[in-house]
Amino acid sequence: MNKLIGDLMETSGVGFGTSGVRGLVEQMSDELCYAYSAAFLQAVSSNGEKFGHVVLGHDLRPSSPAIARACATAITDAGLEIVYAGALPTPALGLYAAKTNSPAIVVTGSHIPFDRNGIKFYRAEGEITKADEGAIRNAVVTIPNQFEVIELPPLSREVGDDYTSRYPDYFGDQSLVGMRVAVYEHSSVARDLLHTTLDSMGAEVISLGRTDQFIPIDTEAVRPEDIEQAHLWAQENNFDALLSTDGDGDRPLIGDEKGKWLRGDDVGVLCAGYLQANIVVTPVNSNTSVEKCGWFEKVVRTRIGSPYVIEGMDTSAAEYKGVVGYEANGGFLLGSDIEREGRTLTALPTRDALLPMLALLCMAKEKGLLLSELPTTLPSRFTASDRIENFPTEQSHRLIGSLQKNHDQAAALLAPGSGTVAGVDLTDGLRVTFESGVIVHLRPSGNAPELRCYAEADTPERANVLCQSCLSRLKVSANIPG
Repeated sequence: MNKLIGDLMETSGVGFGTSGVRGLVEQMSDELCYAYSAAFLQAVSSNGEKFGHVVLGHDLRPSSPAIARACATAITDAGLEIVYAGALPTPALGLYAAKTNSPAIVVTGSHIPFDRNGIKFYRAEGEITKADEGAIRNAVVTIPNQFEVIELPPLSREVGDDYTSRYPDYFGDQSLVGMRVAVYEHSSVARDLLHTTLDSMGAEVISLGRTDQFIPIDTEAVRPEDIEQAHLWAQENNFDALLSTDGDGDRPLIGDEKGKWLRGDDVGVLCAGYLQANIVVTPVNSNTSVEKCGWFEKVVRTRIGSPYVIEGMDTSAAEYKGVVGYEANGGFLLGSDIEREGRTLTALPTRDALLPMLALLCMAKEKGLLLSELPTTLPSRFTASDRIENFPTEQSHRLIGSLQKNHDQAAALLAPGSGTVAGVDLTDGLRVTFESGVIVHLRPSGNAPELRCYAEADTPERANVLCQSCLSRLKVSANIPG
């Protein structure tokens, strides 16, 4: 039977988020996952791309292998071979896809709860764009009336081997000698490769917190129990750093020697600086230390989401060398090759957790600094964020439209006592900079009836107060309880 993907989105509730397709596991039937995979292959083929195989892998969620089988069935029915990578980090599959000039499908829900899952799609050049998402949405695919999902093919170890050799080859196999590094393994699909990579660069590695139960680690909203546990581990283990990732290994979680987790946008600036990047592309919700530090020739701001960062990098790479990108969640992207001491790190335009981890460890060792001292080399800018749930999207847009036109109203509602409005950025929602230097940013969620608030100030306490007090005033004005 023929199905329009756009119709399946409406009926299933499984649609594109900021990075890939996501939905409840119970909604992600074999037929639906088959259809999405077939539509992706149709979209990449329509541009005249020639390829003989598709790279396929997944994370460690309980539901992921079954979804991968449905995707594999679509690949086989399209007459293509499968390079099955097994359970590997998303950037490892993206790297191998680029190397072999082939598309890739990764079954992962990243950091979202285990009762949900998702599928990410890659061209040989990297993550699919918003234009690609549109092509998939408009695709009509044929789903067999009756079909059985195939078994996954034998595992190819070449995909993981390429990824584990990437960074020791670039940074050097003795670059972390003398460093004691703990890995919070939990259920991260990157846990074994991270251990192998650190060991091959000379670090002493400690394994902590490994579990077979899936734990949804969100690097932008670290759980209170993980904050407490990191401090306890620091007291017990005397390490130089504590490293972890989200579920699919594309976002880093980096703790210093005291067990304090570093903020993702600080990690991005530090990594870009260590790599001596010329152009930095980052969404509007990353803090402004990237501009204020003065390290880069140009900073490009985008909407929130890795596809927009990738688009910004592509545009910049046509004119500049040394183009990188990062997001506030810590994920780091290489938009062009990076040269260092005669060695080349090839472009990888998808989020990667290992690169910023290893860059910061090498940076700390070379400068003779503790990891906790690296953020102090940046201008003091701190962010806080939260949201109002059950806030209709239409209401969010009306509010933003009103505040955009009335700066006095914006000052009174968003940040009273912070001075007059000094600037307004409409790249993604409404981002207002005030005379005092504080920033408040309102943005409707792209896939839920929520209004998000981001605040920036020169102390973490001030940023948090700004965010929470703004949300409280918004709730009162909208008659929302609590």
